[in-house]
Amino acid sequence: MTIRNISPVENKSSRKSRHLHHEDEKVPLLPTKREEDGGFSEFNGASFAGAVFNLSTTIVGAGIMSLPATMKLLGLVPGILMIIFVAFLTEASIEMLIRYSRAGKTNSYAAVMGDTFGKIGRMLLQICVVVNNLGVMIVYMIIIGDVLSGTSASGVHHSGVLEGWFGEQWWNGRAVVLLVTTLCIFAPLTCFKRVDSLKYTSALSVGLAVVFVVITAGIAIVKLLNGSIPMPKLFPSLTDLASISNIFTVVPVLVTSYICHYNVHTIENELEDASQIQPIVQTSLALCSTIYVTTSLFGFLLFGDSTLDDVLANFDSNLGIPYSGLLNDVVRVSYALHIMLVFPIIFFALRLNLDGLLFPSSRPLSSDNRRFGTMTIILLSVIFLAANFIPSIWDAFQLTGATATVFIGFIFPAAIALRDPHSIATKWDKIISVFMIALAVLSNSIAICSDIFALFQKSKPSPWS
Repeated sequence: MTIRNISPVENKSSRKSRHLHHEDEKVPLLPTKREEDGGFSEFNGASFAGAVFNLSTTIVGAGIMSLPATMKLLGLVPGILMIIFVAFLTEASIEMLIRYSRAGKTNSYAAVMGDTFGKIGRMLLQICVVVNNLGVMIVYMIIIGDVLSGTSASGVHHSGVLEGWFGEQWWNGRAVVLLVTTLCIFAPLTCFKRVDSLKYTSALSVGLAVVFVVITAGIAIVKLLNGSIPMPKLFPSLTDLASISNIFTVVPVLVTSYICHYNVHTIENELEDASQIQPIVQTSLALCSTIYVTTSLFGFLLFGDSTLDDVLANFDSNLGIPYSGLLNDVVRVSYALHIMLVFPIIFFALRLNLDGLLFPSSRPLSSDNRRFGTMTIILLSVIFLAANFIPSIWDAFQLTGATATVFIGFIFPAAIALRDPHSIATKWDKIISVFMIALAVLSNSIAICSDIFALFQKSKPSPWS
């Protein structure tokens, strides 16, 4: 999918020049070739495939599980079209970011915002990334706890995978499982100072997402062949104003599913050939769009009107085929492992942006081991504690994380193009920027109002009590 070629095309030497001319940027950056002690490392630049896997892992997170529910709301035809449409909008916003980054000779999203709107712009972007990523990772850890250790809601306990296998034990309780996960998986993976170091775990993460898609598709196809799946809804049922407004609530969900803007520059800065970044973005979006369409299609076919907001919860019952229990466990375990491997990619951007927000004038984070280690430990501790003691963070995440996400994905890139500090915006840039801002503001306002209304409805005492 191509919106426009980036001009001018930058080669490897121009990328080096861009770094040399902007060593004084007050944004945390990672050295790619030269080490701080004056020597050179063996790292000669990230590969195309490694960059695609890292960017794809940034994109495919928990959002994949909410996409079948958008099909239930929109119907198959508009649902698939919306997934593809938001992918094109995402590419357009990233293309504008990269183009303005090269025009201003900046090498991070925060630096582009600073170049356009000054210090306030840079800080706003960093705050949004911190809010979004912190919320996302808390939710990730909560999901891991729910899948492996189980959860209780409204007095009903849903067994986790480990509890189902081994019974209720002290070592498979939520706190112990999350502590072991944090110490044995998250801590080692978050200690890497280059995002390219995560390319193999990212490839495995994408593979696990594909496993989920293949199993879901396989089950749906088997049930289609034996005639146990009814004809799905092709178009939405628009009966009143509420049903129409619900259509707009899927936009923040889809934007959240495609958010990756904060890692694009980090990945570009490590490339051997920086001119490859646009093909990398296009390849990643095409790959993730295929995964999203397939997941949404077969997930909705499989569960129909019973599709839950988190389709993973549907894999807690009899699927009506042989080996149903085994397939349920494989789906849940593979998804939990997928989330574990997505975590360090999201954490990488969180740490960089928080460091830039708190220490804008300090030397690069990668060259200060004490600051790097302290920030890593504090952030992991905060996420761990929040996941254990604030399991109702889901509602807060919908109100804060989704808002920050829409700003990162649509509003900020569009605002940069409308401000046009380097006079390179085309008429098409202006049109699509106005459209992105209008869509983001309208849909997110409706979604937030809907969430607030739902919260009040939950807190209102029942007339039958």
